[in-house]
Amino acid sequence: MMWLRRNIVLILGLLVLVYTFIPIFVVVLMSFNDPSSRNVYRFDGFTLDNWTNFCGPAGMCDALWKSVQIGFLATLVATILGTLAAFALVRWDFAFRSSTNLLIFLPMAAPEIVLGSSLLALFVSAGFAGQLGFWTILVAHIMFCLSFVVVTVRSRLAGMSDTLEQAAMDLYATPQQTFWRVTFPLVFPGILGAALLSFSLSFDDFIITNLNAGTETTFPMYVWGAAQRGVPMQVNAVGTLMFVVSVVIVVGGELNNRRRQRALA
Repeated sequence: MMWLRRNIVLILGLLVLVYTFIPIFVVVLMSFNDPSSRNVYRFDGFTLDNWTNFCGPAGMCDALWKSVQIGFLATLVATILGTLAAFALVRWDFAFRSSTNLLIFLPMAAPEIVLGSSLLALFVSAGFAGQLGFWTILVAHIMFCLSFVVVTVRSRLAGMSDTLEQAAMDLYATPQQTFWRVTFPLVFPGILGAALLSFSLSFDDFIITNLNAGTETTFPMYVWGAAQRGVPMQVNAVGTLMFVVSVVIVVGGELNNRRRQRALA
């Protein structure tokens, strides 16, 4: 009993982690499933056909590529604009800064249906009602990813001391040299985390995308439509691939940080 009382927090934490990862384990298992029917979601047999015939279901790879394109572009633009905004909010004092902080939090706090319908109303009133598609989805994704980038990068900047920057300037470094050789490497983990978060949010979004997509079909929209007839097992292969890529990026970043810490020790 004493051992249980000493380790109760650890045990509960492990149970929560296992419970959280159960859906992911199911997706990985189903990516190797050979179902007897698409209408019944159960494991009937092992096969590699879902991986070797990745683009078997009609239109799936087109929708997947569309989501990757939108996610990459939205991440690139939102990360650049959000990083600049975070620097402005942390490093400079200007009028209405408190109001700007509040406005940045609004897209994160508002329900997606509200944000999506508001953007749709904006596009319609601007005369883009008949041109909804790739570009309107991209603008919508940039809009809601921007807040997450600003908050993530700003938290990194707020917890960062300016001692090293002052030391660099004392050693006659120019402002450009100080930024690229001192400030940017220190802020980069926050920028990278914000970019990965933005891509995940953009790739995974359905509600806002569905309202502003027009005739375009992204991967979440394809999965929703396919679910009406039976989800193809290749969808689980895509989910497994995205999970593996995410784990590799996170583990690679952690190993790189530990290597740098050992080099500085």
